[in-house]
Amino acid sequence: MRMMNSADLPDTIPLFPLPGALLLPRARLPLHLFEPRYLQMFEDVLKTSNRLIGMVQPHNGPKGEEQLHAIGCAGRVTQFSETEDGRYMVTLAGISRFRISKEVDGFSPYRKAEVSWAGFERDLGPTEQDAGFDRVEFLNSLEKFFDAHDLRTDWESLKDADTELLINSLSMLCPFEPEEKQALLEAPSLTTRRETLVTLIEFSLRGGSTEEILQ
Repeated sequence: MRMMNSADLPDTIPLFPLPGALLLPRARLPLHLFEPRYLQMFEDVLKTSNRLIGMVQPHNGPKGEEQLHAIGCAGRVTQFSETEDGRYMVTLAGISRFRISKEVDGFSPYRKAEVSWAGFERDLGPTEQDAGFDRVEFLNSLEKFFDAHDLRTDWESLKDADTELLINSLSMLCPFEPEEKQALLEAPSLTTRRETLVTLIEFSLRGGSTEEILQ
């Protein structure tokens, strides 16, 4: 995939609010699009040079109305296929996180926003490293977590996986609550994300509510 730089990033992007769906830079997220408004969004995105979709977590506001978290992650459409009944199977490659400046009113059936990419320059750079990562200890905790949640994985591939790919993939795939996924998204560095991930895993193993540690 062609690397993008800050000059390629647009000021306005379409938004796809999806609870619990986490996209991180340099990771990939499969999407299944079937709602008419998102089918329209996808077809419009294919006409742009950047092919970016902004993934963002919705949450309930003080009066129960749907609001959006300020920070999301934009992904570039890199693969897609169309089903016989008109749905799309799409793969997004994570490019950069963004901060919503304001939503844009318009005639499209889907939401758009003016966004700022400032503060997330590292997302466009090379793979991040985590000098303090203890893979053996991490995988031991992860195995207990997977057993507790009746999850399965290829442990041999995890032992050999690139550190960033391992941490980011598990952050995206593990069955955490949307607010916990948001905390993983907003982690300023790979090390911070790994520390957050470990905290969530360990707290879950102790039978606690992970919401308590995110207050």
